[in-house]
Amino acid sequence: MDRLILNPAQKALKINLDPNIYGTFAEIGAGQETVRHFFRAGGASGTIAKAMSAYDKDFSDAIYGKEKDNRYVTEERLRKMLDHEYKLMNDRLSRDKHPDKRFFTFANTVATINFAKTFKGHGWLGLRFQTSPEKLPNEIILHIRMHENEARYQQETIGAMGVNLIHGAFHLWEDPKELLVSLYDNISRDAIEVDMINFIGPDFEDVDNRLMSLQLIKNGFTDAVIFGPEGNNLLPAELLYKKNVLALRGSFRPVTKVNIDMIKKGYRMFVKERKVDRENLVVLFEITLNNLLAEGEIDEQDFLDRAEILCSLGQTVLISNYQEYYKLVDYFGRFTSKRSGLIMGIPNLEEIFNEKYYRNLNGGILEAFGKIFSKDIKIYVYPFKPTSKSKLTTSKNLKVHPRFRPIFDYLIYNGRIVDIEDFDESILHVFSREVLSKIKNGESGWEESLPAYVDNIIKEKGLFGCEVVKEKANN
Repeated sequence: MDRLILNPAQKALKINLDPNIYGTFAEIGAGQETVRHFFRAGGASGTIAKAMSAYDKDFSDAIYGKEKDNRYVTEERLRKMLDHEYKLMNDRLSRDKHPDKRFFTFANTVATINFAKTFKGHGWLGLRFQTSPEKLPNEIILHIRMHENEARYQQETIGAMGVNLIHGAFHLWEDPKELLVSLYDNISRDAIEVDMINFIGPDFEDVDNRLMSLQLIKNGFTDAVIFGPEGNNLLPAELLYKKNVLALRGSFRPVTKVNIDMIKKGYRMFVKERKVDRENLVVLFEITLNNLLAEGEIDEQDFLDRAEILCSLGQTVLISNYQEYYKLVDYFGRFTSKRSGLIMGIPNLEEIFNEKYYRNLNGGILEAFGKIFSKDIKIYVYPFKPTSKSKLTTSKNLKVHPRFRPIFDYLIYNGRIVDIEDFDESILHVFSREVLSKIKNGESGWEESLPAYVDNIIKEKGLFGCEVVKEKANN
């Protein structure tokens, strides 16, 4: 049955009429945009214990403490707001007097578009809430990027999303995927972007936040998400800001010795670059949504299997909707002007010179290459030799269409495309799809194609349809 979509006024009234939902609002930076919906809806005295906006920075610092970096629109500031306001509510409201109340604290810290319209604005929204009076609270924290060109429109959108978050938390918490979708009720996806979300707490113990990240892309709420080795979702703007970035795109289904050799050898070359600071470097394993959709619908378990291995290897993972490399490079350029690097195999390099990917651009392939190489970026090319009888292919003997040969030669000459020469030729025949086929069919010998311990992870957790351990575990 389809969910009935209510407007913000209806949602606020529904919350206000519930006698057991009671809490506080703290909104800084963009006014009290969320709480005003509850005041206007009627019956707010049964829901709102307190509403405040410490708009002045000195007042805000006096209440929540001063930030070391003097920034106010941060996750750390948001958490301080949630901690402070929720504690106050518990300290000041007696449970004897309110035995059936489910307490909550909503907070946001937002910077809207500037007067010159050079900065579109972003913010943090968070909710700490109980699903029953005797339970410890949960948290939902999300980061937004705003795209509207007027501050007042941005404020209205923030207010609506805040209402959607509160309503969803109390009425859809048992279905986090639907809760996430409900954030955009009555809101255009072009108006605002949610590029990070985390569900935390006793009622979300079974929620994998990596899967929630995937839902953001799948639903078109953002084009790229990042999660760390611990499986926690990371804010791209914080992770990549003014950093050198090195990325390897692949299916990693599963990650093989070739993938690890590519990243190791590419990394060694990248850190030798004069413009690269080893201490200021982020390495990303990137999987595109297009790759996840290769077999039709997204197989969430298959996605989590890939993520499980990469995280176990201590890697940071980028999931993107950027099939074309120029879009990926443009994405990195949002956050950093430092030198970036892409590691790719010969087949991927060939794809870059395929015109079909650039038909949507007025300038075609030339425009795409302008977007890529106008940035400070280098491409590190891993050789290709699918069989022992095949000829080794590198950038030096790669066949490029005569129309594009001058561009290719120009990039080679200027060192924008370079070969990885210190590679392990003994593993060039390894391909993820063949390893995966062996795992699924219960064949032997696939273990030798994978990095150390990866085969153990697959067997112990029964990843990629590996039945061996599952059968043992049931005995």
